Amino acid sequence: MTALALLFTLAAIGISETMYLIRKRTAAEEPLCFIGEDCTVVLSSKYRKIFLVPNDVLGLLAYVVIAILAALLVIGVGPLNFLKNALTIMITVASVVSLFFTYLQWRVLRAWCFWCLMSASTIWFMALILLLSKLV
Repeated sequence: MTALALLFTLAAIGISETMYLIRKRTAAEEPLCFIGEDCTVVLSSKYRKIFLVPNDVLGLLAYVVIAILAALLVIGVGPLNFLKNALTIMITVASVVSLFFTYLQWRVLRAWCFWCLMSASTIWFMALILLLSKLV
């Protein structure tokens, strides 16, 4: 139960991170960048979209799905094994995607985005919680 509550809390943090980026993007404003000044370089790169969908929107959808799955597992609604497997798959895929985007920042763009790293860390903490808990 504690692991699921942590996953839900991290998903809520992820939702707030991505909502901030979506709001800034739609308002055509630059987000605050707490490490360096490279957020705009990363957020405006050719890697900012996957299949014409902005990465922040995909991140928001991932966090919302993770939050819903964690909430359903906490209250015990639905096919629990299916929900556990879906949660594990979702977090695993998001972790791999975050690893790829972090690699792009490091080796291809050679620029760091605070918000991207924060989102990647959030997802990686979720993966760590999965690995250390009995959810997997």
